[in-house]
Amino acid sequence: MPALADRVVIVTGSGRGLGREHARLAAREGARVVVNDIGAGPDGRGFDPGIAEAVAKEISSAGGIAVASAADVRTMRGATELLDLAVDTFGTVHGLVNNAGILRDRMFANMPEDDWDAVIEGQLKATFAPTRVLAGYWRDAAKSGREIKASVVNVPSTSGLIGAVGQTNYGAAKAGIAALTVILAQELSRYGVRVNAVTPVARTRMTENVPGVAEMVAAPADADEFDVYHPGNVSPLVAWLLSEDCPDNGAVYYAKGGEIRRFAGWSYEWTIDKGRRWTVPEIDAELRARSAQTVSAAGPHA
Repeated sequence: MPALADRVVIVTGSGRGLGREHARLAAREGARVVVNDIGAGPDGRGFDPGIAEAVAKEISSAGGIAVASAADVRTMRGATELLDLAVDTFGTVHGLVNNAGILRDRMFANMPEDDWDAVIEGQLKATFAPTRVLAGYWRDAAKSGREIKASVVNVPSTSGLIGAVGQTNYGAAKAGIAALTVILAQELSRYGVRVNAVTPVARTRMTENVPGVAEMVAAPADADEFDVYHPGNVSPLVAWLLSEDCPDNGAVYYAKGGEIRRFAGWSYEWTIDKGRRWTVPEIDAELRARSAQTVSAAGPHA
């Protein structure tokens, strides 16, 4: 039995790269797929509905079932349009992959307000809007007595969870997506909705244009060698998280090549408690000592 048999899955940003691979694998695993992409450039500018249409045709030609959408999920109107298309075409929705996103790298001291706003909108809001629309849809269905077994898969980044110079706007948005994942997992489970995330490391339009990174993620010259950075390597984990019987909720994963890791999330490294109010000199002495201990424990290359 295919992993996603009879499930209806929406994949945003699925005209190229990771999203295209997610949509194609979902269809091969039996899902009816809504291929959503506005056909913009990596910076979020431009519009070409033919990008989504080409992937939907590709899926259909291979024997799958898909419909194309050029709705702009950076807006609630676009997200509602996307949901309506899915329901009108397939009758319901079981899964959502929030893959849509944009990139405008710049050192923070030189960053225009427009680049900050565009990336927050193109990443964090593009995750919020379709999830909010579908959360309402699933909540209402659950309250009407329907059994819901739905799944949302979000896409954070190591830029947000670990950090990357030159990507403050992108990293802040991606960290927000990880936090949104954890909180929504707690909120939406009452309606039968699981929310997880996959942090991908793969070759995409975004990574191919970054100096140094492009060379690292390039396809191997030998066609028989495992292509570690092929975006399709990430898709099986996404498909598993979309499956009806997947047990995970609130997990944030990392996927690269054949490697899967699970993030532990923010946690307390240590605690000190004086039992009464600290003075500034006391804090200075205590925390300097703690910092010195951390550096010493990490070794000479810390």
